[in-house]
Amino acid sequence: MFDCIIVGTGPAGATAAYHLAKKGHSILAIDKAILPRYKPCGGGVSPVVQDGFDFDLSPAISLKTNTVCLTWKKDDPVAIELKNYPIWMVRREVFDYFILNQAVGQGAAVRDHTEVTSIEFKSDRWFVNTTKGQYCGRYLIAADGAKGSMAKWLGFPKQKKVVAGALELEIPRGNRGDNQTYFEFGLVNKGYAWNFPKADGFSVGAAAFWKERKAQNFKQILIDYAQMFDLNLDGATECGHPIALWDGSQKLHAQNALLAGEAACVVDPFTAEGIRPSIFSGLKAAAAIHDAIAGNMNALERYTEIMVEEWGKEMLWAQKLAQIFYRFPQLSYQVGVKHQAAAATMSRIFAGELSYSDVANKGIDLIRKSVLKV
Repeated sequence: MFDCIIVGTGPAGATAAYHLAKKGHSILAIDKAILPRYKPCGGGVSPVVQDGFDFDLSPAISLKTNTVCLTWKKDDPVAIELKNYPIWMVRREVFDYFILNQAVGQGAAVRDHTEVTSIEFKSDRWFVNTTKGQYCGRYLIAADGAKGSMAKWLGFPKQKKVVAGALELEIPRGNRGDNQTYFEFGLVNKGYAWNFPKADGFSVGAAAFWKERKAQNFKQILIDYAQMFDLNLDGATECGHPIALWDGSQKLHAQNALLAGEAACVVDPFTAEGIRPSIFSGLKAAAAIHDAIAGNMNALERYTEIMVEEWGKEMLWAQKLAQIFYRFPQLSYQVGVKHQAAAATMSRIFAGELSYSDVANKGIDLIRKSVLKV
């Protein structure tokens, strides 16, 4: 029997596995995919995530970019130099697997190509049934992502979340391009498009973060956007996927179990940043399970409280900012994003130097005043 079984080996699951295994607990991490597995993701990560680990993440970083370029309908550009914190670009099949391997080095067991088919709690322990047999654990962390079944099985059938749709094209590095990070705000309704560089290629994608009456042709949008960079799409790999955006604080614990990562709907509703909040939830989940094993009866309940206090309150401000921004995107771009100071502020939020609560009121007031003038 394991002290904790973790379902899902993305940033949240791998992080929790490492920290729990390092503290001497017997850990089993299960994933239905064959590892390392490809995961569609823009792959932009703030270097602040390094603070959550005592080993160097550099081997898992594809490249670092110091310039963010912003456009409105491929025009009206502004470039922001990131002086203090570059953006790390990662490939998830490398980044996630690297963290997981550190957990294995601490003694964690991994079962990949193993799909969980059902779970059952009895006699103070979880029985996890899979396609390769049954496993038993005192505690359980559900980190199986936006499409996983664990949240429903744990008694959370109706979570607070906005399910956004994204389409990405992975383009080989053989095409022309540079190492700058690009965001485009005018081609996608209620969202944005992006071009993120990697050492071996580019991730060009589009996503809408708020419901739109008319369906959008993301594929055509990306074809149009790629022309801006003279990228050849002949060798591109296409992948669509859902994103579970935060839409309100909610209970994240059950009997001897926790939700973490996208299974807990922690993705930023304004920027759709998911890796950093997933790692944050994995850190907090590991600490809660460790305390519970040590005899703290309120540890799991406290996990929900911590996520509400330290993440949910910030996401409330992110949501308010998103509601204004995506309602008036062109005006928001002109009075906010386009200006060096505002764009630099968003970069500092992404880097963890500032919080939404520090600046959101000012940004919302600025957009509202501009709307009234119009």
